[in-house]
Amino acid sequence: MFSRLREDLASVRERDPAARSTWEVLTCYPGVHALLFHRLAHAAWKKELHWIGRFVSHLSRFLTGIEIHPGATLGRRVFIDHGMGVVIGETAEIGDDCTIYQGVTLGGTSLYRGTKRHPTLGKGVVVGAGAKVLGGFTVGDGARIGSNAVVVKPVPTGTTAVGNPARIIDPERTDARDKARQQKAEQMGFSAYGVTKQMDDPIAKAMHGLLDHAVETDRRIQILVEQLEKAGVRVDSTVEKSDEFDAQRLSKMVD
Repeated sequence: MFSRLREDLASVRERDPAARSTWEVLTCYPGVHALLFHRLAHAAWKKELHWIGRFVSHLSRFLTGIEIHPGATLGRRVFIDHGMGVVIGETAEIGDDCTIYQGVTLGGTSLYRGTKRHPTLGKGVVVGAGAKVLGGFTVGDGARIGSNAVVVKPVPTGTTAVGNPARIIDPERTDARDKARQQKAEQMGFSAYGVTKQMDDPIAKAMHGLLDHAVETDRRIQILVEQLEKAGVRVDSTVEKSDEFDAQRLSKMVD
């Protein structure tokens, strides 16, 4: 038990820049206290001392603001940062080295007893503040759940889920698109609204992709107009004015 506690304290020191000392983490971090209470509650639960397990869990919630059902399974070096309002259901399983922020719910959508109702988090998963992960599915190793996301389906390994309902972002595909769009912007001489890797909403990315296409189409039309004028074909000025396209304004609206 003490070796697990030392691991917990060390993991908090590594992952939280606000932690100034091991003593501070031990005495002032509710996430650490909740883990200690849960180990007692879980041990009682496994011995079928269900009332004792629930009472210890209830006491932990009163003292820490973190509610972990005694039946839940937690791995090593789990870090619950801040923790207020965190709810972890009975059949939830949390892998090693996971990080969970305040307001997170690992909840269930089924009312059937004896079934897997709550999610399983793989190793190294990060769940952002206010996120809701609902159902008996798996979140793969190294996955990220964005703040306030509502996840109701499996999340593949190494991906990121954002939004409500959550949408999956594949890092490899995102990187390829970013590079292609950057090259395109350089060719066009227009990069004011270029999407960066920090842009995490796939719907916004799709909208920016459409804007890119519209800007490129507008550029080509302008070239055609110039070529027609060089050939002696005069394009009506009112048509030119109506075709003006303010990509920067629309990009700001999307953001």
